[in-house]
Amino acid sequence: MNLSGTVPIIRFTSLAVIAALSFLSPVNAQVQLPSGSNQPQPIDPNDPNNLRPTAQNNSLLSLEGGKRLMTDASNAVSSQNYDVAAKKLQEARLVFNQLSNFYQDLNSSFSGIDTRVADAQRKKALETAQMRDEATYQLALVHRAQNKPELAVPLLIQIVKSQNPTRDLGKKAYQQLLELGFVDAPFPRGGSASSPPSSSPSSSPAPSPSPSSGKK
Repeated sequence: MNLSGTVPIIRFTSLAVIAALSFLSPVNAQVQLPSGSNQPQPIDPNDPNNLRPTAQNNSLLSLEGGKRLMTDASNAVSSQNYDVAAKKLQEARLVFNQLSNFYQDLNSSFSGIDTRVADAQRKKALETAQMRDEATYQLALVHRAQNKPELAVPLLIQIVKSQNPTRDLGKKAYQQLLELGFVDAPFPRGGSASSPPSSSPSSSPAPSPSPSSGKK
């Protein structure tokens, strides 16, 4: 038997088989991928860390979503269900704060590129920061109604810092600190006393609050 001619044929055949398998291996790898591996995971609506920005009116991370939380909190205050009111106001505060930070980031991104877009985002950042401070003030009032001044004081100080003591909401926050005995110097002198928690959020005119404050 002539083996010298057989060995090259076997080697050639083996190389051909290996080459064919190398072409098939990528297809094989794709088939083995678990089905649905690229599908988005469901979002837990009760987890505030899972908030997602969207323009839909039924989204939690939107002006409408924050306002709905404020309305729910007002209804809870009317029923003297302060635990629920505090939870709703905490959520509203988070929503408005995140929105303000997002708009501020957009303002920074367009600064020096498109003044019209940058100004529009700055306006939204200030608007949502104002709403955040309103929610924070209402939350502080709820904590007062719960006899938890240790929770109300830090919130009131944040408002004074964000709003400025000369603004309406800043004055009311400082007055609350005075009534709690945390400060003893009235401002402005002869300032009027504030009211207990109301059934609706405070509606002070929007000044120029700091968009980046109140990150909690």
